[in-house]
Amino acid sequence: MANDPRDAANPMPRFPADFLWGVSTSAHQIEGAAELREPSVWDTFTARPGSVKDGSTATVACDHYHRYPEDVALLSGLGVNAYRFSISWPRVNSPGGLDFYDRLVDELCAAGVRPVPTLFHWDLPDRLDWLERDTAGLFAEYTSVVAGRLGDRVQKWITVNEPAEHTLLGHALGTHAPGRKLLFDALPAAHHQLLGHGLAVQALRAAGVTDIGIANSHGPTWPASREPADLEAAAFYDVLLNRLFAEPVLLGEYPEGLGELLPGDVQADLKVISEPLDWYGINYYAPTKVGAPQGTEIEFGGISMPAELPFSVQQIEDVPVTDFGWPVVPEGLTELLTTFRDRYGDRLPPIVITENGCSYPGVDDQERVAYLDGHLRALHRAMEAGVDVRGYFVWSLLDNFEWAEGYERRFGLVHVDFETLARTPKASYAWLRDVLRAQG
Repeated sequence: MANDPRDAANPMPRFPADFLWGVSTSAHQIEGAAELREPSVWDTFTARPGSVKDGSTATVACDHYHRYPEDVALLSGLGVNAYRFSISWPRVNSPGGLDFYDRLVDELCAAGVRPVPTLFHWDLPDRLDWLERDTAGLFAEYTSVVAGRLGDRVQKWITVNEPAEHTLLGHALGTHAPGRKLLFDALPAAHHQLLGHGLAVQALRAAGVTDIGIANSHGPTWPASREPADLEAAAFYDVLLNRLFAEPVLLGEYPEGLGELLPGDVQADLKVISEPLDWYGINYYAPTKVGAPQGTEIEFGGISMPAELPFSVQQIEDVPVTDFGWPVVPEGLTELLTTFRDRYGDRLPPIVITENGCSYPGVDDQERVAYLDGHLRALHRAMEAGVDVRGYFVWSLLDNFEWAEGYERRFGLVHVDFETLARTPKASYAWLRDVLRAQG
């Protein structure tokens, strides 16, 4: 069991007084009220038999749309000073859709919790397609509408969430919406999401916003051995999942050889993609152990990895795993952050950890307590080593619709009974509340 945050013998290290403490959610996973918005790619995907493991949909989810005052009260009771949520593009496209976010932002401000909206968290309107360049421009138009409505109360914004996963799982492997299996022909979806990010930054600046970031997922890549084939495979994976999405934003360039595979005037697009940011968001869950391809399709972390990929993802031995099968490696967060500092130097703006969390069952979730305790200490070690980190958001506030896993995986600090929709704070909620009180 993790240490009590008030334990005088081994207290949680002190974080800066202005550190941002928050939790994260996403619209499609919690809002429900699907009848009050236009369809998204996830509605279409989940309607296909076999797409979601338990056959469920997010039609109701946590019913946050109707229960948001109760959820904001949970945020207030937890003691966080920020809430990262996402805005549903399909809802904004529907009559009265922005009214909901007006009400939510007002409720957050009244509770003293800073709203931190994400403009795109995978729920693309079903009539649009990231393989099409025009979607990036339409995303900028949508951004302008939202910022024009909420920008008087919201200054901290996130453009897109995890374009790497949305590209890999949704367009390359087909395990997420929109369910395509294009492998490397999915790369245009990556480029257009990044272009949409850059255009959204421009739109936010035009609306007077001064605090903008992105939420990219990253993790250390560990080669399975020192054999040349494993080293080569790991380096390729690191390019594909880390550098492909960081370097266009931070350096204004794609890793060598990738730019020529992408559509349009890539050099001109890169000038837009690399619009300066005020901070860089990182979602961290675990390192990835990668080796040479094994010649057979393998299942890893609930994802089927085709045999034709030029790498294989392997289990990290001798570490605990979550009930999702993900390895629990807090020191990987320290390694990742110091690697980014060394790799990108003064091109790296201040960092915010925009997601970090784990899936475990039950309300007395001591495994989650231990996970968060270890990762906060690892984060503090990175800060002691000179990495400029300004905030930390736990994934997630509520148990929710966990994409292709349905309701079987529970990431929440708060348990949700999906029959009654009753909320019950877990042991991890109480633990984090006490950590934040001890931080003052």
